[in-house]
Amino acid sequence: MPEPLTRARIVAAAIDLIEREGADAISMRRIAADLGAGVMSLYNHVPNKAALLDAVAESVYSRIEFTDDPTAEWTERVRAQARAFRQIAHHYPRSTMVVISRQLRSPAGILPVEHALVTLREAGFGGEDAVRLLRTFIAYIIGSLLREVGVTPTFAPAQGQDKTPVADPALFPEVGRLAPLLGSCDHEDSFEFGLDMLIRAAADRLQEVRAAARDAEAEERSAEEEARSGGEAAGAARKGSARG
Repeated sequence: MPEPLTRARIVAAAIDLIEREGADAISMRRIAADLGAGVMSLYNHVPNKAALLDAVAESVYSRIEFTDDPTAEWTERVRAQARAFRQIAHHYPRSTMVVISRQLRSPAGILPVEHALVTLREAGFGGEDAVRLLRTFIAYIIGSLLREVGVTPTFAPAQGQDKTPVADPALFPEVGRLAPLLGSCDHEDSFEFGLDMLIRAAADRLQEVRAAARDAEAEERSAEEEARSGGEAAGAARKGSARG
């Protein structure tokens, strides 16, 4: 007896096809053929291709495992969240390219954003800074993933590929000197280096915000004290005038 057709089976078949042949291979007819079902029967579960791609994104998002400790320092929580997204991208490299191209509509897609914003807000960042930092980290993570994607596109190995740039050292002396380093890349090490730089910059920003808040509070206290002193002086002057 054939397995019943369900939305979960359709989405799983779509992810499998994307990982094998890329998102361009996706069509309702192709998915139906892979499942041995009639194409019209798919529409009982998924209304169209766009909805199917949204479902793929939702499925991938739902597999992100957040293992960061809520009691840990915010810097470690951000680091763990970035690693979690990168890990799922390594499991589903081609599907991840679909994920980042879809708008966030489902709870599964919005959850990682909520998780990151809560972490940043609890650290002490204001709303505007939290959103800006979130976008910065997303841009970095996606950029790193795109760099790792090969022509196929699957993730290129970190070692064993010679991509040393060929350049005239007279015209490009630094490129010539650093050619061996430019021609090789440990993706894991490179990702961690960049992530550390971003987290340090964010921590510096937080210190600036806290310092500015302390200065503003001190100025407000000083103004209140001056106003109070001025009021007391004026009161004393009025009393002196009354006695005279």
